[in-house]
Amino acid sequence: MLFSYPPPADGTFAKPLWRDRIWPLAAICVVAGTAWLYLAVTAAHMGGMSSTGMPTAAMATAPVQWSVMDWAAMLTMWWVMMVAMMLPSATQIILVFSTVNRKRRDRGASSVATVIFGSGYLIAWGGFSVVATAAQWGLEQAALLTPMMASGSSVFGGILLIAAGIYQFTPLKHACLHHCRSPFDFVLNRWREGKGGALAMGIEHGLFCLGCCWVMMALLFVFGVMNLLWIATLSVLVLIEKAMPGGPWIARAGGVAMLAVGSVLLMAPEIFDALPLS
Repeated sequence: MLFSYPPPADGTFAKPLWRDRIWPLAAICVVAGTAWLYLAVTAAHMGGMSSTGMPTAAMATAPVQWSVMDWAAMLTMWWVMMVAMMLPSATQIILVFSTVNRKRRDRGASSVATVIFGSGYLIAWGGFSVVATAAQWGLEQAALLTPMMASGSSVFGGILLIAAGIYQFTPLKHACLHHCRSPFDFVLNRWREGKGGALAMGIEHGLFCLGCCWVMMALLFVFGVMNLLWIATLSVLVLIEKAMPGGPWIARAGGVAMLAVGSVLLMAPEIFDALPLS
């Protein structure tokens, strides 16, 4: 389902030609691949360091105030992480947008570069990255995160997991998921002309995606903000929810798992120490 999608019944948009796919797919692979490489290098560098660049032993007693450079570095890290995790799951709608553009060009209508739409999508997740960076600072100041940016409290971790599990069943979650899983409907019904319109479309779709997936991004505060195993796991879960058959049911199954793990952490805190959070 990821790279194929049914055209409208009237046949207006047939299956896109490879010329509609090859450049957007290449761009997605390059941008997402570069983001993952950045995360791998950053995670290796932070192996013995705190989020503010100090040895972890030096932060065992008290949180450290962030400098302007610390804020910039953490915001960059979060935004690149969102690019790595979320851009692959937007492949469907980017290909649809590219196809519609090609059809419009063939009819002599105005068209815009697909990269503008993709940029709007990433801008929406950049806004989330600002909030996530501020949340990380607050959690560190409250001593709820370890120097390795994972939860230092089984109670905090359990509550966050339970809250995330509940959100997986909410109408807002599934309304946003429906928009993410209906790329043709979104592009055809919400089309806006010009570069500004394409950017606004990208931001709007990014906001729907944010409403669908933000809670899973918040779980990084439980598992470790730079834990590549958990980052990859959550990325795959997002991709399955948005692009594979049965995505809504998989979202609910994930919610059940979050509720179960969160409950266990609250009832049996000793299990928290056994989680691979480093």
